Amino acid sequence: MKKKWWHDKVAYQIYPKSFKDSNDDGIGDLQGIMEKLDYLKELGVGIVWISPIYSSPFVDQGYDISDYYAIDPAFGTMEDMEELLAEAKKRDIAIVMDLVVNHCSDQHEWFQKALKDPFGPYGKYFYIREGKNGNPPCNWRSYFGGSVWEQLPGYDNLFYLHMFAKEQPDLNWENPKLRQEIYEMIRWWLKKGIAGFRVDAIINIKKDLRFQDFPADREDGLCAGTTMLKYACGVMDFLQEMKREAFEPFDAFTIGELFDFQPQELERYIGEQGCFESIFDFAPHLLGESENGWYDRRNVSMDEFRDAIFESKAVTQEIGMMANIIENHDEPRGVSRYLPKDGQNERGKKLLAGISLMSFGLPFLYQGQEIGMTNKEFCSIEEVDDISTLDEYRVALEHGLSKEKALLVVSEMSRDNARTPMQWSREAHGGFTKGTPWLSVNENYREICVEEQERREDSVLTFYKKLIALRKDPEYGETVVYGRQEPALEELQDFIGFYRKGKEKTLLVLANVQREKRTVCIAPAAKRVVLDNCDSGLELKGMAGWKDGSQIPMKGYQFLILEVEEIF
Repeated sequence: MKKKWWHDKVAYQIYPKSFKDSNDDGIGDLQGIMEKLDYLKELGVGIVWISPIYSSPFVDQGYDISDYYAIDPAFGTMEDMEELLAEAKKRDIAIVMDLVVNHCSDQHEWFQKALKDPFGPYGKYFYIREGKNGNPPCNWRSYFGGSVWEQLPGYDNLFYLHMFAKEQPDLNWENPKLRQEIYEMIRWWLKKGIAGFRVDAIINIKKDLRFQDFPADREDGLCAGTTMLKYACGVMDFLQEMKREAFEPFDAFTIGELFDFQPQELERYIGEQGCFESIFDFAPHLLGESENGWYDRRNVSMDEFRDAIFESKAVTQEIGMMANIIENHDEPRGVSRYLPKDGQNERGKKLLAGISLMSFGLPFLYQGQEIGMTNKEFCSIEEVDDISTLDEYRVALEHGLSKEKALLVVSEMSRDNARTPMQWSREAHGGFTKGTPWLSVNENYREICVEEQERREDSVLTFYKKLIALRKDPEYGETVVYGRQEPALEELQDFIGFYRKGKEKTLLVLANVQREKRTVCIAPAAKRVVLDNCDSGLELKGMAGWKDGSQIPMKGYQFLILEVEEIF
């Protein structure tokens, strides 16, 4: 693998609305991010991805952009953004912005002009089609529920396409003029000094232009839009063009959000000639999904979590470096999602952190993950802000769930779990704001917060710092960043084990994902304990070599990184 500047970094996602409020209006902002740059530097972060801060009506929390060239006043000014870039550079932190170009806001100038003249030049910036006798052109379902087609105001038989909310019309990438507008905007931001982009929902930019019906997969008579994507050919042409014209001239770091791709296509995305530097590894996140909706999801075991990681790494590490994530702004908190109930404590949180950061790939942390933030308990659907959660709640009710059960189901997966304000201290609202936060803080902020954990050597935050430091460690850094990942002890249940084999060092990662103690027999001789989430003082001296096997006693939810003798 050709080495690149970002390989040994750790990235951190900021959801700006919930990160830090500097002016006490209840909404996080750019000045708030600046206040915490030293915190991020001390944590060991080298890349910061900031979720959308562009002008927006906030129908989908900023992913509906009304002006790509403007900072929304809720977050500050362009001068604030320029100051943030300068201050981050002083700390050797690269800033990555969100690139949302599958769709824009219905308040964007382009769409407003299209409304006035749907047959004119700006009408061609969108997918505007005639319906079938007043009905939508086809039966595709949007990601947020309902048809992807919305009737164009003032026209009886004209519809525009939106894969997400109706306020987010899809941009017509078939139009070369539209593509050039997008590339010019990308170049404009890169000239300002950002390092690159996280590229949102990008696989959706190519549509099946037949706009035909597919067999319905729910009682509503509609078919998931993802079915259409399987027949949409040619997205790579668009992506390679964007790379050539916008990313490549600036050597931009790009990371794509991709769900719907085939393993054989991976090299086209992140290989040496791929269109992105990296993509997120969503393999564990897809487990348990049901096309029927959240109400029909099944619980996922940690063994399944392990197997998904191993299957993914077996393919991806031969091609490029994907990004490892436990959670993000679109997912619930990983601690609540993946760990068994009796493991949702500090020891279990450290174990989950270790699995993610020691796996091959670029670690991506989400704000609050480093202190082990958890899902919020919603007492009423009125507490929910997320448009996707509200749709899933409706679907659950339609399928016979009581209001109480439907709330419980959607609460487990709600995107609002990750969007509650960052828990900085034990002060009111977790130290996020002195005002009224736009979304209420998790009630456990007094028990889980940065202020408390910074004082403890045994905290989750301290453990994250130790894990992150290993990527720069002169002795183990090469192995942690580039070492080959190979499964170990796969026959054990409630257990995750794997090797990281570098040029000169071999590490063995062991995670006992259960409450009970166990003794693990490993093949190679154990030489040194590199990291232990129990600080158990495990003594390796005198242990038998690989010929006889080394017996490693492990406590419940213990996580170990051992340096071991190399084996073949």
